[in-house]
Amino acid sequence: MRGKLAIILLILFFASPLEAQELTGTLKQIKKSGQIRIGYRMSNPPMSFLDKEGNPAGYSIDLCNSIVTEVENRIGADVKVEYVPVTAEGRFKALVDNKIDILCGSTTKTLSRGEIVDFTQLTFVTGASLMTLKDNKAPDSAGFAGKKIGVTKDTTTAVLLKELIRDTSADAKVVLFNSAKEGIDALQKKKIDAFSSDQVVLIGIASQSQNPRNFVIHSNVFSFEPFALAVRRNDADFRLVADRVISDLYRSKKILETYDKWIGAFTGQRLPIYDAMIQLNATPE
Repeated sequence: MRGKLAIILLILFFASPLEAQELTGTLKQIKKSGQIRIGYRMSNPPMSFLDKEGNPAGYSIDLCNSIVTEVENRIGADVKVEYVPVTAEGRFKALVDNKIDILCGSTTKTLSRGEIVDFTQLTFVTGASLMTLKDNKAPDSAGFAGKKIGVTKDTTTAVLLKELIRDTSADAKVVLFNSAKEGIDALQKKKIDAFSSDQVVLIGIASQSQNPRNFVIHSNVFSFEPFALAVRRNDADFRLVADRVISDLYRSKKILETYDKWIGAFTGQRLPIYDAMIQLNATPE
């Protein structure tokens, strides 16, 4: 009899649903508060921006909304979504200081940033490029001399642009801005000669403008920028929820619907490196 009871108890233990396991870290906090806080940048289309109605929108926002659904399944309760605007300068501190739960935007995954936050599976790949007005030819590295090139501060693009100018001994001035919107405003007022950012962000900015044809985006890139969502360090359970959603979108190829919605209409054919990213990050369940 005792033997049968032990077997039954073992069966019940291993058959317990995942939701019955104790919640930890961010998941526990979300269950207790009843809300999840999504950090996003307001002027980085097509990844994250405010739409015409003033609502957060974009490729990364859609990914995070899918993650919210999985979080609700995981904790067994509905949650309220609070969108928290962040700057390039303060986005990681917002995670560390527990002001947001996940960072959804155009964030490049780097090893040095991994000392501060953790990253999910890759969500996009792009490279830094230049945008100018149509009547002002986009300079290459050999034509930087005497040019003013704007870039958002505290970004990998800012670091790499300075390195490119230094390595090519180009006599150019780097002008730092708090946001891409400020930089584009300066470009339109001809206070700078070019603005540098991730190519996909430049495409998004141009597509959202009143006169997209007024801008020219350089076809060459001078960096490799692998994007990912950022979460707090040492919170494996929450990161696993995010990774599970991303991997499922890749395995099912549903991510291509998100790509076409926000990016495909402006870029045409997908880059092979994007398809490779999907294949390499489609982790089996």
